[in-house]
Amino acid sequence: MRAFDYTSPTQKQQAVGLLGPQWNDAEVLAGGSDLLALMKDDIVHPKRLVNVKELQELRGITYSARGLRLGALATLDEISENPQVKQHYPILADAAGDAASPQIRNVATIGGNMCQRPRCWWYRNGFGLLAMRDGKSLVLQGDNRYHAILGNDGPAYFVSPSSVAPALIAYDASIRLLGPKGPRELPLEKFFVIPKSEDEREHDLQPNEIVTEIIVPAPVAGAKASHYEVRQKEDFDWPYVTASVILNMNGSTVRSARVVMSHVAPIPWVSNEAAQAITGKSVSAETADAAGAAAVANARSLGRNKFKIKLAQVAVKRAILHAAQGEKA
Repeated sequence: MRAFDYTSPTQKQQAVGLLGPQWNDAEVLAGGSDLLALMKDDIVHPKRLVNVKELQELRGITYSARGLRLGALATLDEISENPQVKQHYPILADAAGDAASPQIRNVATIGGNMCQRPRCWWYRNGFGLLAMRDGKSLVLQGDNRYHAILGNDGPAYFVSPSSVAPALIAYDASIRLLGPKGPRELPLEKFFVIPKSEDEREHDLQPNEIVTEIIVPAPVAGAKASHYEVRQKEDFDWPYVTASVILNMNGSTVRSARVVMSHVAPIPWVSNEAAQAITGKSVSAETADAAGAAAVANARSLGRNKFKIKLAQVAVKRAILHAAQGEKA
């Protein structure tokens, strides 16, 4: 690991001032479960670490009639065990509780989870975010079993690693950032972007900005929700695909729906096609299967990841059925 400066500010604006206009100037240290591994492997090498764990303003989980506030330093374990989250946002509690391992959930923060870097083995072995050599993609030429099946028209083929972000996006969450020009807020869905060059990142976040909190609107009365993951094994493992579904019902008919997948594209993938396929219909095995098929209608295999297309279809179908039946997936 390369040498670096270490700072521990006690105010948000002070933390912002310690960052810089370039990514290598500084990095924000919260739980550190992802950043420290990247530094040890010399994938990132900031000149300074800005520890934000002393910023009390970034802590806390509060619920009111207006919705839910998650401080950026709230840990995944705190979120998964919070009674208000369990009651009003069950798929968020499920997604946070299924992420990683108990040890990591106790230190990993929700802000850091939103900003974590791809788990692509090309990127993690120093070949760059887009893994390009001589104008050609190493991913297309190599082992791409776990890479994108959607949003993969190039040059980014990695998958968004967060299993929590899809649940938050399904609930229409927004994210708040603070930089030298002051605070800004944007829909969490828009926070994730597909880079077109190595100079870009996969988040709408500037090097001198920090995540301060995530705001989730009050849930729709009577909505049904489910979060479904497909993994190789039940223990700590990265999912092949996930699906977070919220159904707003009018009796037995779906009035509107949100279907968000992860680990299938460089960003959490909002499937309007699946939502449209189930809207205006009652939920059955047939209509859920049609929604799953719609979710992957535009999917494209990179060569070795064709199996993920079927898994994604099944994940969406089962998430819809579990939601309609009020079962925990």
